[in-house]
Amino acid sequence: MSLLQVTDLTFCYEGSFDNIFENVSFNVDTDWKLGFIGRNGKGKTTFLNLLLGKYEYNGSIVTDRHFDYFPYVISERDRDLTVIELCDRWKNGVEEWRTVSEVTSLKADPEILYRPVGTLSHGELTKAMLAVLFSGENEFLLIDEPTNHLDMTGRKAVGDYLAKKKGFILVSHDRVLLDKVCDHMLVLNRSSIEVISGNFSVWQENKERKDAFAKAENEKHIREIGKLKASADRAKRWADKNESTKIGFDPIKEPERNISTRSYIGAKTKKMQSRVKNFEKRIDRQIAEKEGLLNDIENVEELKLAPLIHHKKTLVQGRDLSISYEGPGEESKKEVIKGLTFQAEQGDILFLNGENGCGKSSLIKAILSSAGYEDEEKSAAAGEKGREETDRGEQSRMEISGVLTTASGLKISYVSQNTSFLKGTLKDFAKERGLDYSRFLTLLRKLDMSRLQFEKNMEDYSEGQKKKVLIAASLIQPAHLYIWDEPLNYIDVFSRIQIEKLIEMYRPTMILVEHDEYFRNKLATGILDL
Repeated sequence: MSLLQVTDLTFCYEGSFDNIFENVSFNVDTDWKLGFIGRNGKGKTTFLNLLLGKYEYNGSIVTDRHFDYFPYVISERDRDLTVIELCDRWKNGVEEWRTVSEVTSLKADPEILYRPVGTLSHGELTKAMLAVLFSGENEFLLIDEPTNHLDMTGRKAVGDYLAKKKGFILVSHDRVLLDKVCDHMLVLNRSSIEVISGNFSVWQENKERKDAFAKAENEKHIREIGKLKASADRAKRWADKNESTKIGFDPIKEPERNISTRSYIGAKTKKMQSRVKNFEKRIDRQIAEKEGLLNDIENVEELKLAPLIHHKKTLVQGRDLSISYEGPGEESKKEVIKGLTFQAEQGDILFLNGENGCGKSSLIKAILSSAGYEDEEKSAAAGEKGREETDRGEQSRMEISGVLTTASGLKISYVSQNTSFLKGTLKDFAKERGLDYSRFLTLLRKLDMSRLQFEKNMEDYSEGQKKKVLIAASLIQPAHLYIWDEPLNYIDVFSRIQIEKLIEMYRPTMILVEHDEYFRNKLATGILDL
């Protein structure tokens, strides 16, 4: 058995006043399949980088294993090289036959290893990188969100593959994947770090039980403190009243009193004051016991939404709809959707389902175009280039045939899968979009973004924090239809639960592309297979 021992780890970024980690200690077995979860911005990727030795820190990290990290970095000039050509740079000394064997285990064609990485889809590139990652020996592997942008088939293949492996830390917010793959969990709580045996569902069940106990204990202590304070106040008033009678008296009204009575009253007052001090000590003891009880409780605050009601029942309708792309090369025209018929009515929560490249994002773009949606992220659209189409290196013009109609006056709130256009301050972003800045910040706080983040430029945010900016902006825009394209990529588990509860409560009309199986199964009123 080999251990990873973390002792008194303390770290903060240069120029920051807050420690990301402070005197953190724990041990994990390097044969475990360790799930790693926590709020966005809590330090998951930072911890992986500390293991890789990228930053200086206080404390110690000790193990006899080597670390390797997924995903590997690909520069622009690497896009013309094959995975096999990049292998030695990614993992020195890797044997080609092992990589071929691993990629076969991932149910992928080994030929993807011999194609330029710039031509690979997200799913193909993920599988190729994982194949290289697991081709070494005596390593503890650090896997950072491997299923982002993968379709359901790709997620299943990655989950099946990792379930047969061991010796890794898996950062993921996909609850189905964590349950399928992990045998232990490493959890960044609000004020502590814990390691538990079991998968995500085991941790969640234990967490709910512990939180319920902590809340009950907290209520008990609050009641006890209230009683003690009332008793202390009563005893203090008695003592003060008694003390006030010690000096001066009316011999006519109180003939039984004399000067010697003063010492008796003083002794009685001293006894009452002693009782007050005892009450105060008991109050302090109860407060000390109460302290820290709620520090690790995740208060998943309720979000609010005010969807608009349209006068028409059917908001979007397609009949015999086809979408194709006109582009360069021998195959100048590529059809991604053919003969599609569907409709979205008020109250529908319609999930678009299908493999990467089947036309999900293309259909969303067509609906936005039909509704005359003013794309506030024109630069995003240019940078996004249509996820499915650019997966194959294509940049082409979209053509639509058949019938696609949207209700007149339809207001749409859109969340793009791309976040690269987010730059500058939150205040400028809110002003450009006509958002109420105070409400916008309040919603971000409810999504657990700290006030410290509000002072930063958005380009310095983590991917999860950028997604929260887009979701918060969408939620405060009154709309008849909410169209979200892969909204949960990089979003932490607790925020996913908040968003689930929001949609369950308000039942807005939605069209979504989202590969989180748990999220989809819980909310979908319909699934449109492409």
